[in-house]
Amino acid sequence: MAENGAKPIRLGMVGGGTGAFIGQVHRIASRIDGDFELVAGALSSRPEVARESGKNLGLAEDRIYTSYEEMAKSEAARPDGIQAVSIVTPNHMHFGPTKAFLEAGIHVICDKPITSSLDDARKLTDIKPANGAKFLLTHNYTGYPLIRQARELVASGALGNIRVVQAEYAQDWLTEAADADNKQAAWRTDPSRSGAGGCIGDIGTHAYNLLRFVTGLKTEAVSADLTAFVPGRQLDDNVHIMLRFEGGAKGMLWASQVAVGKENGLQLRVYGDKGGLEWSQENPNYMWFTEFGKPRQLLTRGGSISVPPAASMNVRIPAGHPEGYLEAFATLYSQFAAVIRGEGAEFESLLPTMADGIEGMQFITASVNSSQNDSKWTRFADV
Repeated sequence: MAENGAKPIRLGMVGGGTGAFIGQVHRIASRIDGDFELVAGALSSRPEVARESGKNLGLAEDRIYTSYEEMAKSEAARPDGIQAVSIVTPNHMHFGPTKAFLEAGIHVICDKPITSSLDDARKLTDIKPANGAKFLLTHNYTGYPLIRQARELVASGALGNIRVVQAEYAQDWLTEAADADNKQAAWRTDPSRSGAGGCIGDIGTHAYNLLRFVTGLKTEAVSADLTAFVPGRQLDDNVHIMLRFEGGAKGMLWASQVAVGKENGLQLRVYGDKGGLEWSQENPNYMWFTEFGKPRQLLTRGGSISVPPAASMNVRIPAGHPEGYLEAFATLYSQFAAVIRGEGAEFESLLPTMADGIEGMQFITASVNSSQNDSKWTRFADV
């Protein structure tokens, strides 16, 4: 039973079988607030792995599927069929399941990026979902309480007119050429499964989505330099991008998976003509906020501070107890559950949508095009 007493939403999953990191994350997040119950799955494209994974998760034998097509058809026909599905496959396998389940009238929760190509992302807008089926893209960092507060601070005018935005996401796990030996690396560095972008699609889209979510700025153009430093690697592992926004604000974005010593260094800095803020995902319960000419304030998640916390924070535990990655994911799940039940109108503007996913693919495509043309400024409108 959910924390609010509601009956759990019946959930299915495509992908996320044995050994899949992100599938486990989604399963944990879906359970934290009791809003979902996993009852069916097509957990792998390999039938034997799909069956073994479903058995290990305790799924009923007749609800362990070896293809998402079979799952969508069968579950839509059952009186107790799934109401929502999580798609946690490699990027090239997002489009097909999303289309199948939306057309079957089943709500879709899809990991990012939305697809492996901009063309496929745009084709999703042609889908006519049955029974009002809705779509959520899990850009999970938008669920962090202080990111919600940062968004409200910017919207309130506390920072004034935004001038400069800097976002970065640095890791080191692809520093060596271990692509073939690492299941997670293998598909992320393979253009046929990841798409045209490597690092930019995997983590660069997170940094981009975060700066857009917090600032609300609309991107006009990018100048990008994408590099594959590891010999033989087919996709970028380091990205430097300059951004121009409508209204004159400027931005810089760095994403790297070969930055030795960096574990999960997602950071955001926003500066306006009245104030600035700084946030780091590795210490997500703290954020610096500064009004020009005044001392810096350390804002804490749910803490007693002079700046009111965001109404959308969704703080679960008292101040001083850390909340992080899994809880941020869970916030998206619980708020999407409220939307599914018709009770979450106030959350709809906060949850990443299909439009956000398409813009993420525009960002990747424009950046790749720019890099291939000696970092020429490339307008979003031209891709």
